[in-house]
Amino acid sequence: MIQKVPVGNFTVGGDSLVIIAGPCSLESLELGLEVGTKAKEVCDKLHLNYIFKASFDKANRTSIHSYRGPGMEEGLEQLAEIKRRLGVPILTDIHESWQAEPVAEVADILQIPAFLCRQTDLLVAAAETGHPLHIKKAQFLAPQDMAQVVEKCREANNPHIILCERGTTMGYNQLVVDMRSLVLMRSLGCAVVFDATHSVQMPGGKGSSSGGDRRFALPLARAAAAIGIDGLFIETHPNPAQAKSDGPNMVPLHKLEYFLQQISELWYTVEQGMGKTDIDWAEEA
Repeated sequence: MIQKVPVGNFTVGGDSLVIIAGPCSLESLELGLEVGTKAKEVCDKLHLNYIFKASFDKANRTSIHSYRGPGMEEGLEQLAEIKRRLGVPILTDIHESWQAEPVAEVADILQIPAFLCRQTDLLVAAAETGHPLHIKKAQFLAPQDMAQVVEKCREANNPHIILCERGTTMGYNQLVVDMRSLVLMRSLGCAVVFDATHSVQMPGGKGSSSGGDRRFALPLARAAAAIGIDGLFIETHPNPAQAKSDGPNMVPLHKLEYFLQQISELWYTVEQGMGKTDIDWAEEA
């Protein structure tokens, strides 16, 4: 059975699809509000639960010269203001154990980046805040390997775990999505989220920065919705070409409604017709 995760006035793993959307990094308060306002309007229209996401520090950028964000102090101020004005839950990532407590004072969900999902001290510190955790599966891990990640958090007395698929390394600068991972990670008793935009990223593909191909974000999101997910993670920007991080794989903000409408209709059709995918259906064969 999936452990439902309470977030604000809804649950992840409940009867509605949850959308986690926002810019990759906090470029400014104004941009965060623009993106968050539009995303909330679209989600309200489509009866989807919405969580705003953005990073105050992108500590794993390809180049040392790449934009990282405003930093924790200013970034948390911006996130708190976005939360206050929009009235939505906030998700942001942490990279070091000491960040867990101060970030939890603002954020409703703590995100563990994919590259760091095996860092025991980071996981335990995040879990001990009692906040829900959104843990991205590492590009180098098989989905079943996330069982040990989940166990670390549960041992720290935090059952509120959401696992996220964001692609697996396939050769150099390429990711591939094995949709079976959504089923396998859900079998761990966790709600699952599909990251549609990082899954089409090309890590380090442009030499000093990552590339990507947003054309495949929607087809992959459709596939994930048909298999069964509890949430969809999307990075979006009013002008991806000018975004300071992950522009090539981001969904243009003006196309967000078109994108989410397709996913919403498909998800609800699958949900009403068959329920969530269950790996145990074949055991009687």
